Amino acid sequence: MNNEALELHKKFRGKLEVKSRVPVNNQKMLALAYTPGVADVSRLIHKKPDEVFNYTNRWNAVAIVSDGSAVLGLGNIGPEAALPVMEGKAVLFKEFANVDAYPLCINTQDPEKIVEFVETVSPTFGGVNLEDIASPQCFYIEKALREKLDIPVFHDDQHGAAIIILAALKNALKITGKKLSEIKVATVGIGAAGGAIIKMLLAAGVKNIVACDKNGILNKEYPETLLNAFHEEIALLINPEGLTGTLKDAIRGADVFIGTSIGGLVNKDMVKSMAKDPIVFAVANPIPEIYPDEAKEAGARIVATGRSDFNNQINNVLVFPGLFRGALSVRARDINDEMKLAAVDALAGFLPDAEINENKIIPWAFDPGVGKAVAVAVARAAVDSGVARIMPDFEELKKIIDKDISQPR
Repeated sequence: MNNEALELHKKFRGKLEVKSRVPVNNQKMLALAYTPGVADVSRLIHKKPDEVFNYTNRWNAVAIVSDGSAVLGLGNIGPEAALPVMEGKAVLFKEFANVDAYPLCINTQDPEKIVEFVETVSPTFGGVNLEDIASPQCFYIEKALREKLDIPVFHDDQHGAAIIILAALKNALKITGKKLSEIKVATVGIGAAGGAIIKMLLAAGVKNIVACDKNGILNKEYPETLLNAFHEEIALLINPEGLTGTLKDAIRGADVFIGTSIGGLVNKDMVKSMAKDPIVFAVANPIPEIYPDEAKEAGARIVATGRSDFNNQINNVLVFPGLFRGALSVRARDINDEMKLAAVDALAGFLPDAEINENKIIPWAFDPGVGKAVAVAVARAAVDSGVARIMPDFEELKKIIDKDISQPR
């Protein structure tokens, strides 16, 4: 138990509050902010529904939706226990990108009911962040909502993880001198994060990926290794050598290991069996698949984890605040692949090549300007790909982002 964290949460009785942007401190302001003045605003929006983005906080509002079925490394702990995590997520949205995010922890794990709930509340929000929903249900929920809604829907456990992993890998490969198209990648964990990482690596040009789950190496020729329909889909795209066996067999000869599973799965001998200058991303939380000191002792050139107490923290906080800031600021209808890849390039390119080294392949969350860099890149990609409702030129876009990220409009 982390007593300091417990004391902080109890002292403040949660991490969020609602504050008014408008001072209601006299009769006139009461009449303008509420009745009778607000009726004119409602009439205007009734006639022109899109004006809701100009006259209410919808332009800057994101719903953080969770059923509590896959929370951090804690598993299926339910909506009440998920709430502290979602409050924390909302704090990060605000601190890093000035986005107002609202935790909505719901008491159902039925995918159809979750889709119905989000669709029903969507008029309040400019975007939806799905969080800590177990796979494979999360894939269906995100797909269904993206088809139904005309606001961005983003499952951070999938795509946030994939974006930061690919950005970190690009910079790590600058150090080892290897190319994405030539490396062998071994992964363990094919849930929300692991599956999205595999898809993004394939899209980026990685040709040789071997993936493991609790049944061993996924192999399309061996149905017993495939746990669900998503595994069946992924198995058709990976493992070109037709490998079978366990994680030990998958990791042998690999240039890169990426873990999104549980702690302690990798030992020194496995790292020693990897190719020259191996890259180890052990991002299970709170206990990584292998600790950095052990991996380094076994010969790993570069090691990253999901923890803030080691170098090279791979954390989605580098992604989702800026990504939603960019999407909201140009009123995007979706978060598409072009926007995700723009976020990858913004993060990978944030550090000058001269500053990239074994202990810093990715920016820290508190490096000034990270969120803004991601937001600008994502907003520009939204405009260029045609999903933005606001279509400014690049210079105007930067001014919009700068204003939105620094103060309320």
